[in-house]
Amino acid sequence: MSPRVEWPAALAGSPAVSVIEAAIAKQRLSHSLLLHGDDLPTLVLIAQAIADRLLNPPGAKAQFGPAQHPDCFSLRPAGKMRQIGAEATRALIAKVQVSASVATRKVAILHEVDRMNLAAANIFLKTLEEPPAHTTLLLLTTRPYALLPTIRSRVLHFRFPSAALPLEQPGLQAWLGDYREWLGRLAEGVGDKRNVADHVFTVYGLVARFNALLDAATAAAWETEKTKLPPDIEEDEQVAIETGLANGLRARIFAELERATREFALPRLKAGDAATRAALIGAIAQLEHDVGLLRLNLNEAAALEHFLLSSLRLWAKR
Repeated sequence: MSPRVEWPAALAGSPAVSVIEAAIAKQRLSHSLLLHGDDLPTLVLIAQAIADRLLNPPGAKAQFGPAQHPDCFSLRPAGKMRQIGAEATRALIAKVQVSASVATRKVAILHEVDRMNLAAANIFLKTLEEPPAHTTLLLLTTRPYALLPTIRSRVLHFRFPSAALPLEQPGLQAWLGDYREWLGRLAEGVGDKRNVADHVFTVYGLVARFNALLDAATAAAWETEKTKLPPDIEEDEQVAIETGLANGLRARIFAELERATREFALPRLKAGDAATRAALIGAIAQLEHDVGLLRLNLNEAAALEHFLLSSLRLWAKR
């Protein structure tokens, strides 16, 4: 018998989880749920917990974990472009149209559903309009407003905060410490051309170390993730999952960068330093802009380089 898939500890007993648990107990859960939030791994854990409760109710003779359950299906982005195409969407729909083989119902988990291309989204919309009997569709996304409005209007929405632990990648705190130290030197004034050159060299040193941190974090996360994947997963799906892991880790490191910037500025703001306020606002706005460009496939090293060089200009103006 497979062990029960638990809710993420940080979310157990939360209002959203309580509503879902009550609906499952009463067998009144909606046929289509949109699970969204800022952290995709958290959404995956939530989806697996829901699938486990639907497919392995108390008293079920045969129980399997969601990843191994014959009545649980997954749809993921594929390839380096990380798209969900029409063919893969049709294949999923064909699976959920067939009667359940072990459980009394079926579950389909659609990972990063915002990666559906337009053709796939329109095909899937027809399934939402006429959902298969005894089937629950779980749509996962960190960008709910990237979905077609017609899809969003046909699903029940649940937003979940991140249940992720703080990022403890070896070397990250040292990197952030060097970044804060660099900001401190900038805040004191750049001075002559030699000092400017030293600051620029520091920028490129930080960029190079960032790339090494991200590569190491992605490799470690991928080794762990591979053990959780079904054995029959396609190679292009593996590529998409690994790319998604890198993107998620990259986003978390940039979030740590934003926090370090704010923490550096906070004591100066409390001291009434108006110039620091202007620099902080400009730096955070620039960081948000560069992180937005990452979603358009801008290279992360280029985004970080642009942010740091902009920071050199902003903080040196003080």
